Amino acid sequence: MDQRVATNSPGDIGNAAHGLSSDRAALPSGVVFCLLSMSSVQIGSALSADMIAAYGPFATSFLRLLFAALILMAVLRPPVRSYSRAQWKSAILLGITMAAMTVCFYAAIARIPLGLTVAIEFLGPLAVASFGLIGWRLVLPVAALVGVVLLCHNGESWTIDTTGLLLASGSGVGWGCYIVLMKKSGRLFPGLEGLAISLLIAAIACAPVGMLQVPNMMSPTVLSTMLGLAILVPLFPYALEMIALRRMPTAAFGILMSLEPAFGALSGFLILGQPMAPVQMLGTALVVAASAAVTISVKPEEA
Repeated sequence: MDQRVATNSPGDIGNAAHGLSSDRAALPSGVVFCLLSMSSVQIGSALSADMIAAYGPFATSFLRLLFAALILMAVLRPPVRSYSRAQWKSAILLGITMAAMTVCFYAAIARIPLGLTVAIEFLGPLAVASFGLIGWRLVLPVAALVGVVLLCHNGESWTIDTTGLLLASGSGVGWGCYIVLMKKSGRLFPGLEGLAISLLIAAIACAPVGMLQVPNMMSPTVLSTMLGLAILVPLFPYALEMIALRRMPTAAFGILMSLEPAFGALSGFLILGQPMAPVQMLGTALVVAASAAVTISVKPEEA
């Protein structure tokens, strides 16, 4: 017998058992955080339609990112002077990615239905999930992809707004990069400090164009609305996603987010009155089934 095993103390065994228990608890809590994040994102996105139509995606993105960053900076007071070069590089890359993803997404939902936008955007996380899966679980992203395709059809025709489709695709690329960069930021920074810095950088990236419309938004009603939307998206969901990515593998996170098109379609239906055809309901069922299957199949030691 290995002497290192034979000489383990009861305390060592207890610590190991506690660690295993923590690992087992981490994945379910990560799933809950993801579900809360998706709900917040889609409700906030649906409620943003009027603001985007009135002031454009850049101004809407700029103020929301700025408010979210200022709130988090005020609460955390991150020690910015103590950060290493690697930390700043991570925060800058994540911030630029957040800015591009947010602007593309808001510009897309101004042109095509929310459910369709989210369905196309999901292709980014789907690609991330596909890289992390092996064996029979490779069937799961395929099933989710079929569901996404079905969500793109309204029962009669496909969308013909090329610009909207391209913007949604750009948001998808950004989302895929965001997942990888957010997980890295979670490793490099304590707590939510990396998120606070990244949100501020994202706001700065949107500022040159976004500031052009800001003078027209200086009313108490608009500013209070933007503050509320900033909490719904991006502050609350981004914080939850960073915590979730510390508790689960990137592949599981990526495919769990395949629920996002379903949340988007449902929010579009309930809040914006955008109908769901039977074929889209079938697509929703597929992505839900794929998400549930991959979450159940992930082993505790992979989380």
